[in-house]
Order: sequence, then structure tokens, then C-alpha cells
Amino acid sequence: MRRLTRNILAVALTGFALALFAFPGDTAAQSRIKDIANVEGVRDNMLVGYGLVVGLDGTGDDIDDAVFTRESLIGMLQRLGVNARDNDLDTDNVAAVMVTADLPPFARQGTRFDIRVSSLGSADSLLGGTLLVTPLLGADGDIYAVAQGPVAIAGFAAQGAAQSITRGVPTSGRIANGAIVEKEIDFDLAALQTLNLTLRNPDFTTARRVAQAINQFVGENTARSLDPSTIQVQVPASYSGQTVELLTDIEQLPVSPDQIARVVIDESSGVIVMGERVRISTVAVAQGNLTVSITETPQVSQPAPFADAGETVVVPRTDIEIDEDEDRRLAVLPEGVSLQELVNGLNALGVGPRDMITILQAIKAAGALQAEIEVL
Repeated sequence: MRRLTRNILAVALTGFALALFAFPGDTAAQSRIKDIANVEGVRDNMLVGYGLVVGLDGTGDDIDDAVFTRESLIGMLQRLGVNARDNDLDTDNVAAVMVTADLPPFARQGTRFDIRVSSLGSADSLLGGTLLVTPLLGADGDIYAVAQGPVAIAGFAAQGAAQSITRGVPTSGRIANGAIVEKEIDFDLAALQTLNLTLRNPDFTTARRVAQAINQFVGENTARSLDPSTIQVQVPASYSGQTVELLTDIEQLPVSPDQIARVVIDESSGVIVMGERVRISTVAVAQGNLTVSITETPQVSQPAPFADAGETVVVPRTDIEIDEDEDRRLAVLPEGVSLQELVNGLNALGVGPRDMITILQAIKAAGALQAEIEVL
């Protein structure tokens, strides 16, 4: 009985190992539809507002220079029954700010969400400040939320008579759950009979694979790809009135997204990102720079002690070195190499990111780089 149990266990482990080695790449390359596509209509909405932050410790706007801060402060005091129009205001504890936020989809009245607060005037820091009631408007000009609360910042600024220090950005902060929804955005998802899924990275092959995965799970003629970005899904009779359930089942389906051959270059920072599909034809590459180093080491020449004649002079000494990179050799990159082999070949030339950008562009100009180059 024990021998039979051991044999069964051995067969099971062998089958499990074979399964792991049979599909090593497919499992790693698959992603959920939820992670590569969005549902059309289900999105955030941007809100913006103008308000005042009070309670600052002398780090607010200069009232004399910031006219909008002065007028906003006077208007707020007048609404509260305080006449400050004819008085000479002299306070540096108030700052005018812009309030921005993203209204989450399907947010109901009374729902709270986070907001961002950024200084608009000459304030040095918003540390310790409190945002007063600020209406948040949408693109249509309607008020969708109201914000208020203490501002939390991640940076600080301090200064003395001869030195100052600033860490982070003390003129920008956040208020957790600082806004309350006052007006809802109507969107009846359950009543939709047709859903559109939008790929975050448009691609013909990926769009077709998503449609095939949905049809295989739900049924034929349920989904079809309209373009590289959009997959149209018809709500089947079995999911009538259950659009949320349909989306829940669809978004968990695994799909292998396709990737185009692309090299992304950021010349300002020297960052290079290459996709897995990047290939090159046979090409020879050599790289070398002419470096001239000039070192000045002046020396002081002076007469001996107690000498009757002579004067102290500075004698120039110049050392010039020329490096022609003669140790750099011509390297051949064979046809159809993988991304790892391409990186190893370029690293073997001993080049840095800046020179590597030039080499990749030169290989592309020679017609040997089978990929698209995108310069940021």
C-alpha cells in the first residue's frame, strides 16, 4: 500500500513538473483584461477650485503684491459680516491656493475623496494651514464637490540669517478625504446593452485576442474588435440586467498582450528602454572619442634667502594628454540577436548611455534596427 502511494505521488509530481515546463512563457506573459483595458464611460472627472489657506506661521502671501489674495480675503470677511474694505490689511498668514481633485466614478452624495492644494501666490510654505470652504467645479462650470480641512505637506523650509534649507515642496500638499460630493454624475451602467472596452496600449493583435477570449468564455458573436483600441461587447441574454456581473467575469479573463518592437529614448536624461521584440540585422559597430586633457600646475620660483637680487615669479607648467580610444575595436552584431545579446554587444563596446543613444540611432539610419525609435 505504501509503495502504491509513493508511485501515485511520484506520477503526480512528475505531471506537475511537466506542466510547469510545458508553458513557462505563456503563464508569465498573460495579463487580466482588467489590467490592460478600461470600460468606456467608467472614468474619473477632473475638478478645480480656488480658495484660501489660513493659519500659516508668517509664510503666506504678501498682501501688498498678491492682489488676488487681498481681494479674496476682503470678500470672505465681508460675507462673514466683517467690513475690511477701508482698512489697511497687513497679514502674512493667508495664502491663495488652487485646489484640484479627481472625482471617482459613481461617487454618490456625501462620499469623501482626497484633494491636492497648491500655492498660487508668493507663499513660502503651507505648513500648518487650513483650507477654508472651497467649491470644486467641473469642466461644465457646475459645482460637484466642496473642500475644506487642514493641509498636510511632505516638505519643509527653514532659514536663518546666513543659511536656508528647503526639503520637498512646502507650497503643495494634500488633504485626505478633504472633499465631499455635492452633485452626482448620472451614468446608468446596468441599462447598457453594449459595452466598449478600450485598450490602454492599442494594438490589433491584442484587441483580437481580447475579443476571442470573451467569445470563448461567454459565447460566439459576443465581442468583436472595432479598431486597435476598442472591443465592442454585446450583453448576452444570460446577463440581461447584470452588466456588473458580466464585467466582473470578463475582466478576470487572461490574455497575452502583444508588444511592438520599440526603442524609447529620453535624450534629456540619457534613459534608454528597449522592448523584447527589438531585433537587428547584421551590422558592425565601432565607437571612439578623442579626449584632450589639459592640466595647469603653476610653480612659484623665488630667490634664495638673503639674496641681494631677484624676485618671486610664477612659472606656468602645462601637461597635455590625448586619448584617442585606440583600444576600442570594431564589434559585429549578428543578425536576429535577442534583446539580451544586443545589450551585451553594446556593453562590450564600453559605451555609456549617451553614446549608446547615438549608436542606436546610427543603426536605425543604416536600416539594421528592426524596431521603431521614439524620442521623448
